[in-house]
Amino acid sequence: MSHVKLQELLKFDFEMLATATNNFHLSNKLGQGGFGPVYKGKLQDGREIAVKRLSRASGQGLEEFMNEVVVLCKLQHRNL
Repeated sequence: MSHVKLQELLKFDFEMLATATNNFHLSNKLGQGGFGPVYKGKLQDGREIAVKRLSRASGQGLEEFMNEVVVLCKLQHRNL
């Protein structure tokens, strides 16, 4: 995270993500990764999103999770 500051990342509050994913409903689950499940969602403005939710049972730590967040934010692809 030394190259990207947390403040530079696009952030959403938990309530907004819970609403977009219908409270992380199983029908919106796209898959399961090493950090936890990934859900599809739709923001109020109509944008579709994917939400990766860190699982308490994950074998990965917060630092590894944040590193993945930074990598995803740096990628510039229309599907990400």
